[in-house]
Amino acid sequence: MAGFCFTLRASPSRRRPGLRLSDPVNTADVQAPPLAPAILLRVAKAFTYRDFRVLWFGAFTSTIGTWMQNVAQRWLIFSLTGSAFYLGLDDFLAQLPILLFTMIGGVIADRHDRRRLLIGSQCVQMTSAFILMTLVLTGVVRIRHILALSFLTGLGMAFGGPAYQSLLPSLVPRTDLPNAIALNSIQFNLARVVGPLLAGVALAAWGTAACFGLNGASFVVVIVAILSLHVRHTPPATRNPLMAELRGGLVYMRGDRALMALTALAFVSTFLGLPLLTLLPVFVQNVFHEAASQYAVMLAFSGAGAVLGALVVAWLGKFRGMGPALLAVQIVFGLLVAGFAVSKVLWISYTLLFLGGAALIVMFSLISSLVQLLAPDEMRGRVLSIYMMAFRGGMPLGSLAAGYAASLTSAPLALGVDGLLLAGVGGYFLMFQRTRLGEV
Repeated sequence: MAGFCFTLRASPSRRRPGLRLSDPVNTADVQAPPLAPAILLRVAKAFTYRDFRVLWFGAFTSTIGTWMQNVAQRWLIFSLTGSAFYLGLDDFLAQLPILLFTMIGGVIADRHDRRRLLIGSQCVQMTSAFILMTLVLTGVVRIRHILALSFLTGLGMAFGGPAYQSLLPSLVPRTDLPNAIALNSIQFNLARVVGPLLAGVALAAWGTAACFGLNGASFVVVIVAILSLHVRHTPPATRNPLMAELRGGLVYMRGDRALMALTALAFVSTFLGLPLLTLLPVFVQNVFHEAASQYAVMLAFSGAGAVLGALVVAWLGKFRGMGPALLAVQIVFGLLVAGFAVSKVLWISYTLLFLGGAALIVMFSLISSLVQLLAPDEMRGRVLSIYMMAFRGGMPLGSLAAGYAASLTSAPLALGVDGLLLAGVGGYFLMFQRTRLGEV
C-alpha cells in the first residue's frame, strides 16, 4: 500500500492582505488530515471482507479456549508428574501427527471441500477436550490419558491445518494477503493474552476441568462460523492418485529455492524458539518459586508482545526486503530467548517475554506471508502442508529435546543454548544465504 502523505491545508482566508512568505505561520490556520482512521484502515484492511471477519471472530473464540486448555493441561501434567520431560513429551505427542499426516492432509485439502475438512477437524478437537474434562471431574485422569488425547487433538489439527491455511487466501484479494495473515496472527496471540488470564481465574475458582470444558464449547462457535462462509472451494474435476499428487508437491518445493529456505527457517525457528513457552512452568516454579497465576501472567506478557508484533506486520503489509528483515528479526529473537534464560529478576523477565513475543510473531508472520505469496493456488494445500510439517514439526522435536536437556542439566541452560543457536542460524543465513531470500 502507498505510504502516508502529509499535507497542509490553508484556512479559508488563505490570501489575506499583506501576507508574505516571511511572516510567521499561525498554527491555528493549519489543519492536518486525520491520521488515526487512515492507520486503522491500513492495519485492519482484511476486516473489510465479510467472510474473513466471520472466520476471524470464530477462530478467535476457539483459540481463547485452546489457550485456556494449554495452560491448564501443562499445569495438570506438572502437578501430576513434577517432570519437565513429560511437558516436552506431551507437546511432542500433540505435534507428532503433524509430522505423520500433514502432507496427506494437504493433498486432501486440494482434492476436497476445505470447509468440510475443517469442520471435521474441529469436531475431533472438541471431543478430545470434553473427554479430558470428564476424566478430571471423575478423578480418574492419569498422565497416559492426557498424552493419548494430545495425540488425538494433533491428529485433527494435521488435517484441519492445511485446510484452514489454504482457505485463508480465498477470503481476501492477493494484495491484502499479508495483512490477513498478520490479523490472523493477532487473533491467535490476542487469545494468548485473554486465554491464560481467563485460565488463571478458572483454575483458581473451579480447577482444570472448567478450562477443558470451556475449550470444548468454544469449538461450537468456530464450526458455526465456517458453516456461514459464502466462499466455496471447488475441487478439481480430475484427480491423480493421492501419492502422485503428493510427489508433485514435493517436486515443486524442491525446485523453488526460496520456498525451501523458508521451510528450513520455519523448522529451526520452532525447534529452537518455542521451548521458551514449553519450559515456562519450570521457570515459574523452580526459578521464581511462584504459583499458577504467575504462569498465566507470563504467558499474557508474551501474548501481548505478540499482538504488538502482529499489528506492526499488518501495518507494513507487503514490502520489499521481507526476506532479509525476517533474518534480522530471528537474530533478535534468539538473543531475547537467551536473555530470558539467564534472567533472575521478574520485571526483566516480563520485559524479555513481551519483546520476545513481538519478535516471534513478526518472524512467523513474515515466513507465512512469504510462503503464501509464493505458493500457486492449484498446489497451495500441498505446499502449505510441507511448510506446516516443518513449522509445526519443529515444535514437538524442540520441546522433547529441550525438556530432556532440562531434565539432565537445568531449564535455564537448555533454553539459553537454544536462543544462542537460533541467533547463530539467523546470522548464518543473513551472511551466506541471503541471496535465496533477497528478492522476496
